[in-house]
Amino acid sequence: MIVYDKLWETMKKKGITTYTLREKGGIDSKTVRRLRANENMETKTLNKLCSVLDCKLEDIAEYIKD
Repeated sequence: MIVYDKLWETMKKKGITTYTLREKGGIDSKTVRRLRANENMETKTLNKLCSVLDCKLEDIAEYIKD
């Protein structure tokens, strides 16, 4: 299972809010809700997140064996 717990940690460290994700990254509130629920994400969304946060994929997502 892919979890996005690291996303929230990275956002906190960088002082980025969900508002910033929506405004600068074009990520809608529905996608933010899906991220909080660890639901499936498209790679283009992950790319946007990495771009806005100026980070690597491993800074926002992690695989945890079921």
